Amino acid sequence: MANPHFRHERALMRAGSWPVAGVDEAGRGPLAGPVSAAAVILDPKKLPRGIDDSKKLSSAARDELFDLICARALAIAVGLASVEEIDRLNIRNATFLAMRRALGALAITPVHALIDGNASPRDLSCTVQTIVKGDAISLSIAAASIIAKVTRDRLMERLDEAYPQYGFKNHMGYGAPAHLAALKAHGPCPWHRRSFAPVRAAQAVDLFSAAPILSQK
Repeated sequence: MANPHFRHERALMRAGSWPVAGVDEAGRGPLAGPVSAAAVILDPKKLPRGIDDSKKLSSAARDELFDLICARALAIAVGLASVEEIDRLNIRNATFLAMRRALGALAITPVHALIDGNASPRDLSCTVQTIVKGDAISLSIAAASIIAKVTRDRLMERLDEAYPQYGFKNHMGYGAPAHLAALKAHGPCPWHRRSFAPVRAAQAVDLFSAAPILSQK
């Protein structure tokens, strides 16, 4: 499969729709931690080489590209939606909230946004085009996927220091067997998403085990 390209962005530039921001998220599926979204406006004159869908890259490659994108992009911003917001709004709406925050935090206001997926937040101040599997197609979206992923991974690594029993640095909060076993053994921590079924189940077990034994008399 070909690497992400800049053709969508150049076509928009020719049509007068510039600046263009690529937007992507990281962390919709995990059982713990916030969901992050990044918005990136690349410099057409200084496009970083090696950018690809973050899922296809090693951790070391993502870290290297993160620094390169930060050095060369015209503007970068990250938005987060907290665990509490995920549980209150649901993961889809919380992801849209993180995207709105990322776009709103850009130092340069975009005229158009390219967003990964088939749906986008409402009430944005710019026009929008969604692209299914956009992180494998658009260079700007791929760059955003790297920024969002590395930012969230680093946050989960810090959480691992506070809650080492869950092994967050190994699975980044996803439902890996070791994480599910830790949930069963320790119950959820404040960074777990209570609205997700495995966490609800672990919380129920934890509450039951902590409940006082009632007298049979």
